[in-house]
Amino acid sequence: MDQNTKLNEREELILRAVVQCYITTAEPVGSRVIVKRFGLDFSPATVRNVMADLEEAGYLQQLHTSSGRVPTDRGYRYYVDYLMGVQELTLAERARIEREMSSRLNDADEIMRQTSQLLALVSHQTGMVQAPDEDNARVQHIEVMPVSPTRAAVMVADSYGRVHTAILQWDDGSGPDEFVKLSRFLNEHMRGVSCDQMVARMHGIVRMVLDENRILAERALRILQLLPANRPAPLYLEGAAQLFEQPEFRDIDRAREVFGVLEERERLAALLRANVAKAGKGASVWIGSESQEPGLREISVVASPYHVGNEPAGVIGILGPRRMPYQRLTAVVDYTAAMLSRFLTRLAGV
Repeated sequence: MDQNTKLNEREELILRAVVQCYITTAEPVGSRVIVKRFGLDFSPATVRNVMADLEEAGYLQQLHTSSGRVPTDRGYRYYVDYLMGVQELTLAERARIEREMSSRLNDADEIMRQTSQLLALVSHQTGMVQAPDEDNARVQHIEVMPVSPTRAAVMVADSYGRVHTAILQWDDGSGPDEFVKLSRFLNEHMRGVSCDQMVARMHGIVRMVLDENRILAERALRILQLLPANRPAPLYLEGAAQLFEQPEFRDIDRAREVFGVLEERERLAALLRANVAKAGKGASVWIGSESQEPGLREISVVASPYHVGNEPAGVIGILGPRRMPYQRLTAVVDYTAAMLSRFLTRLAGV
């Protein structure tokens, strides 16, 4: 069997049966189990021959000479791409997701945290949510106030309900009235502006205004230029303990390798973004060695982008062993991403 050839109907039937059995039991699958469980018209000997062909082509492997077979990454990939039907969520499951997410609608960070917890709870795996980049948020309110003769505090509230604060060196002799005017000026011109465009917008205002407003604009520009650069979008991760309850990770070396990856959240967030970008819209799956990243050989991820308005904002996903119920988790991730997009769009007022 050529590795680039599409499987025939019988081969697909046997491969689907092996994957589904192994997902359920975490035990190597034998021919007699397949015949009995799926009520096939083939004899166990016929099934064994087909399984041997699938092993030769790289879709299955035999861990021990006398054991049954388990799927390889290539086998899982074929199953996900050609054999798996996405399992529709029940009305009760949809209602539960919406109800849980609706309980945190005033703060984007709380929505993110709640969503990662929900994904972990519903999937019994590890839930992940990459928060929206701060650059995507819009300014709702800015406050500047003195904290000492040489320092000023700046507070920026954004459209995701987040409040960012910074202490800046500020020794131009401004009194309380000047800070009030400066805050009023910033709110007048910055409200609704994308957070990553504040400095550019204020540069334009400086060029346009005259007299007293020119002085205010120059001070406002200096304040904005002194603000620290936006932080990388955090990755919320819940349910890691559930991952290590899986039989695949009873081996301490495997568990330690995976735990190391979970600790590197920025790296994991970058992997999420990169793999979702390759897949385009909707949920995507990457399996084990496909990521080409150390520590992820025993792991699969089902991930999907979410949007604010019509713009991609971040990624959510479920991380677990390669032996995951892809049919159901693809539906869970797709539906949760749609709900998150709706709630964040509403919160951001886009």
